[in-house]
Amino acid sequence: MNTFILPAVVPTHQIDLAEQLHNRINNKTKPIGSLGQLEQLALQVGLIQQSANPVLTQAAIIVFAADHGVVAEGVSAYPQSVTWQMVENFLSEGAAINVFAKQNGIALHIVDAGVNHEFGVRAGLLDRKIAPGTQNFAQQSAMSAQQCAEALQHGADLVAALPGNVLGFGEMGIGNTTSAAALMHALSKLPVSRCVGAGTGLSAEGVLRKEQVVARAARLHSAVNAPLDVLATFGGFEITMMVGAMLAAAQRRMVLLIDGFIVSSALLVAVRLQPAILDYCVFSHCSDESGHKAMLDLFNARPLLNMGLRLGEGSGAALAYPLVQAAVNFLEQMATFESAAVEGKNA
Repeated sequence: MNTFILPAVVPTHQIDLAEQLHNRINNKTKPIGSLGQLEQLALQVGLIQQSANPVLTQAAIIVFAADHGVVAEGVSAYPQSVTWQMVENFLSEGAAINVFAKQNGIALHIVDAGVNHEFGVRAGLLDRKIAPGTQNFAQQSAMSAQQCAEALQHGADLVAALPGNVLGFGEMGIGNTTSAAALMHALSKLPVSRCVGAGTGLSAEGVLRKEQVVARAARLHSAVNAPLDVLATFGGFEITMMVGAMLAAAQRRMVLLIDGFIVSSALLVAVRLQPAILDYCVFSHCSDESGHKAMLDLFNARPLLNMGLRLGEGSGAALAYPLVQAAVNFLEQMATFESAAVEGKNA
């Protein structure tokens, strides 16, 4: 049986380096703290890279796609076939993530983690299919322990092959907000109603049905508690591959661009496995999916954007990346009071 060796993730904070970065930030030609969250972001990236002179290289976003057996419970406003159709759209460069990634110079990688469709050999598609979708977790575990381990390893291996030091995460999978909500409920113990939202656009009646499905599944699997067991029980193959990729990326000291609700559910699993991973995470936005704000609160996260996004695909991560660039660029390119011959603050 395949086993997944958990990557070691160490905290980023170093007192001496943090002081050096604070001094660099505060000596720029601006009032102290006047660049707000960008200053914290510059500090974070420096600590991630263990450098007072951080550099961003070859940013990438991986979009993981997979199908979910739980759609049989009527939890989605769209048919399952939309998953593979949207993968085709990604490959044709017609989706929002294609536009935003191209605009911001981000390499985009599309992964078939477990789509219920045979694409054949396709340029631009990485075939890591575990199975043509998970099982219906309202009736049984979504995947076996071995499938879970294989998906985690695929995610980690994909990261090992990347050249840069910035990685964003995206997903596509009809039914995956239900999987994410079930993971959130199981790992946080927040009420199901706090975790379940409209997803792709369910009616109020549809949201209630979705809550009932998640609650029933939670009762069925109430004895499952360990993070990887919870992941195998409720997760999707795309979510599971993201967990492996996140852990491997943090081990490599990459900047992790965290997208919306589904990506955050993968992070929640990763945090339960390696809490220090939060040091590496930049939260792109607060989604309009109702559970995302509560999820971000679990991480004590401050997202960069709040624009009513709820698309997924990594779109928020792509939109937020220029702010990460701005944080590093002001640290590296902005003049100091001394170099610009500008008088500093009166004592």
